[in-house]
Amino acid sequence: MNYNLVVVGGGHAGLEAAWIAAELGLKTALVTGPNVKIGSTPCNPAIGGVGKGQVVREIDAMGGLMGRLADLSGIQYRILNESKGYAVQSTRVQLDKDIYAFNAEKLISSHKNISVIKEKVDKIEKSNSGSFLFFGNSKSLIAESEKVVVTTGTFLGGVLHRGSEKIKGGRVGSPSSKNLKDLFASVKTLGKKFKTGTPPRLNKNTINFSKMTPQPSDLSAKNFHCLHKPNFRFLPQVECYLTRTNEKTLGIIRENKEDSPIFNGQITGVGPRYCPSIEDKAFRYPDRNTHHVFIEPEGLETHSVYPNGVSTSLPADIQESFIKTISGLEHVEFLVHGYAVEYDVVDVTQLDETLQSQDIKGLYFAGQINGTSGYEEAAGQGLIAGVNAALSFLGKEPLVFDRMDSYIGVMVGDLTSNKRDEPYRLFTARSENRLFIREDNVINRLAPYRKLLCQNNELDKYQRQYLEDYDLLSELCETYLYKMTSKNMSYFNKMGYGPLEENITLAELLKRADLDPVETLMKELNNFGIKFLDSCVRSVAISKKYAGYIKRASTEAEKIKKLSLKKINWEALVNSTNISHECRLRIKQIRPNSFGQLRQIEGIRPATLAFVAGNFI
Repeated sequence: MNYNLVVVGGGHAGLEAAWIAAELGLKTALVTGPNVKIGSTPCNPAIGGVGKGQVVREIDAMGGLMGRLADLSGIQYRILNESKGYAVQSTRVQLDKDIYAFNAEKLISSHKNISVIKEKVDKIEKSNSGSFLFFGNSKSLIAESEKVVVTTGTFLGGVLHRGSEKIKGGRVGSPSSKNLKDLFASVKTLGKKFKTGTPPRLNKNTINFSKMTPQPSDLSAKNFHCLHKPNFRFLPQVECYLTRTNEKTLGIIRENKEDSPIFNGQITGVGPRYCPSIEDKAFRYPDRNTHHVFIEPEGLETHSVYPNGVSTSLPADIQESFIKTISGLEHVEFLVHGYAVEYDVVDVTQLDETLQSQDIKGLYFAGQINGTSGYEEAAGQGLIAGVNAALSFLGKEPLVFDRMDSYIGVMVGDLTSNKRDEPYRLFTARSENRLFIREDNVINRLAPYRKLLCQNNELDKYQRQYLEDYDLLSELCETYLYKMTSKNMSYFNKMGYGPLEENITLAELLKRADLDPVETLMKELNNFGIKFLDSCVRSVAISKKYAGYIKRASTEAEKIKKLSLKKINWEALVNSTNISHECRLRIKQIRPNSFGQLRQIEGIRPATLAFVAGNFI
């Protein structure tokens, strides 16, 4: 009953918090509702995506679970932004949601330092000795601990909306928790709830896939977990499919605006700007009559598919009406209708960079309760909260990620420095140093943090070997010289490397514009008869290719910090096509006169700041 740490909530944030604390030796309890799946994916069963794939690999480099679980349950792999350069490429994995949850519970339950308690927490209070007391439905004491991480997702004050229906709950079939003020009177929530939503679930046996565009699994995509074979697949791979809404689809939605809880005043919560409902799309973009809909399976054995792109809270009959106008879905059967959920959000400005409450020591928050959107963002916060709760218990210095070397650092910095006015979602554009914060160099970036945990398992041994290989290969690239001999000139011509007009190093060869650095380095190492870790070769090649750009980006990032007093012409920014539409709208609304004012506007991306710094000042 007595624990070092109690984690409340068994979602992605709770999993990572409990796991990393247990790995550091803490006696840990994971408390979750009796009918709530551990590691549930209640919205889209997919892990990764732009910026998010980097976070999954960062979690993995720190010894977390998400990447491992994604590989074990992955049924389709894709590399996003493949045509846009290595810096913004990200991996995305479609999951078998049941297998993911099964493996999550199996791993958590098997850890010697973790006890899983399936009871609903109704009350948390502090004892006279300063420990936290957890009480269940029967008002009986469930557990006691020195530290607590609250990861209750959308369950605090959760209300589901579908048309005029209003049901208390965190998701379909799961009741909500009491308001936060009933748990901690001194912890402030935002004045307004946040909102998220999900599309209906459809029966795949009633879908005409022949009218859609198939999207096969990408065999070249690398597994998330660094100890798994990079291209090995644990499960059979399946296709997803692409279809589109049309004028008739959006016409039905527009005709029924008053039946939408989003527009008739029933929902007051703020939804995610970058993951809008189909109702939002219909009215936000009145000139567009078509939007992508991705038909994504929820598992190998289930008939349920997820139509990504049509999240909705319209009444059930209207959902069926507009969905059946979409090509391939004319005769589709609904398994579950879509809905929206409103929930309470903590004022994250009350938290420090370890995600600990500044007013109640030992109390940490992670996940959607902090106003974020997405499994990956939740898991990254869970890692930070869990590791710092453990380090605090052990009397060690906290672990804070720098935003210049990790997306987790970017996210935590963003969260704790600004009061949220909308759900937070990670993008590569949020980072000032995104050319450096890539998927391929995650061990280079995160190994120093991992080393601070003083572990010595298989992961740590792999990272040490990787870094040794990286340093050796990096040095080889800088020192190996192709002299301008007739033999080497002929070799360059044969390999398609272009002319050899002077002595150049292997690193200089990798920088040539018309050469893929990874392929080129692989070829040269094969010719040398030298073998390095594939992940190491990839990272070295990309780093050498873009060394100049990375250095320039880092310089620009530092420059941003020094420009706050510089005057700007906001009207010129509004008219710039190099700034995103969302950022231009916010600039037009606020009308900042200085670079410092521009930086303080919520929602202004670091990429915009970098552009303004380089072109308008």
